[in-house]
Amino acid sequence: MSETTYSIGEGPATRVSLSLPEGTAEAIRARVGKREFSAFIAAAVERELRGQVLDEYLADHESRMGPVSEQARQRARQVFDEVFVEEDQWPAAS
Repeated sequence: MSETTYSIGEGPATRVSLSLPEGTAEAIRARVGKREFSAFIAAAVERELRGQVLDEYLADHESRMGPVSEQARQRARQVFDEVFVEEDQWPAAS
């Protein structure tokens, strides 16, 4: 039996237990309603994971190549936006 690896935001839904401060949970329900609560949490977690993947890549790159210029950062941001929008996916977290 082969184990399938999914990227961030991919794969079937799986149940997890989650604890949040009541005020946070109420604010989410007020914003999106009870039916969209899980989707809101999933989207927020995916954004955080994607940010961490990018932070890790940048830290690795800078440790090997030195600091990245602001011009290069802006260009990289543009490239990431274009590539990931076209492919409708993000790389898996390491």
